[in-house]
Amino acid sequence: MASSTPATQQFVPLREIRDGIVVLKDGGMRAVLMASSVNFALKSQDEQHAILAQFQAFLNTLDFSLQIYVQSRKLNIQPYLELLRSREKDQDNDLMRIQLREYIGFIENFTNEVDIMTKSFFVVVPYTGGAIRVKGGIGGMLKGSLSKDAAATQRRFEEDRMQIEQRIAVVEQGLAHVGVRTVLLGTNELVELFYHIFNPGETNQALPVSDTRTR
Repeated sequence: MASSTPATQQFVPLREIRDGIVVLKDGGMRAVLMASSVNFALKSQDEQHAILAQFQAFLNTLDFSLQIYVQSRKLNIQPYLELLRSREKDQDNDLMRIQLREYIGFIENFTNEVDIMTKSFFVVVPYTGGAIRVKGGIGGMLKGSLSKDAAATQRRFEEDRMQIEQRIAVVEQGLAHVGVRTVLLGTNELVELFYHIFNPGETNQALPVSDTRTR
């Protein structure tokens, strides 16, 4: 007897990730930029005012909404500890070997008592077009030959992609004036980002193999 419980995938708004673009089930498109941080507290008062003015000017130039997402993730310290242990074996000086061993013990004890977190900053650029509104969508394209509808869908996807790329350029330029560097996430980076968002308890696990609808 089939279970009446809805599948988890029904609650995930993503349809696919294609060529570095997130395609939602409702036809919307999203691009994700990873952004650097600015240590605002260490700036002088004049610098702070200049940053705020530039950021305000940047927001005033936008005719679309933005989403700023901050991700906190527990830092996996084990690779660093393994590196230190390998260095310990290469030490010829007994004193250095003892000090390195004590340092490793200190790091292990400290990280067992305190969670070391890393923060990553992302800017989500939206665009709502008609890229996947044709029956079957791009997902259907990937499973069969290119029909007229599929070819039209592909053309519309490329047109909408050009639109979202223009928005990306505006955001990159505006944030650069504030002193924030940005990098556009590709398909693999997006898969990793969303995998960890939907699987927060598996931060140290390997990613599953992508299917044909995520490329």
